[in-house]
Amino acid sequence: MEAKKDRLTNAIEALEAAFGGLESVIDARLEKMQDREDLENEVRLVHEDRASLARELDQAQFRANRLEEVNREVSRRLVTSMETIRSVLDHEK
Repeated sequence: MEAKKDRLTNAIEALEAAFGGLESVIDARLEKMQDREDLENEVRLVHEDRASLARELDQAQFRANRLEEVNREVSRRLVTSMETIRSVLDHEK
């Protein structure tokens, strides 16, 4: 009878140890899943930041191109104005 109790006690201890091991494996798996989810969120945020930066870069490039066009137009008008002033001054002589 005592041997049966010892075997039963040993079986229960083995079962408890197995459950403990299973809990550890489940906890590790849950932690890995959380880490993966965190990493996926970080990747998503990086992609969102990249898209935002790309839009800002496109807008900045558009403004730079527009400023370049305006600069050329102002330069052309200045040259025309200077030529007109020279012409007027030359006729006054």
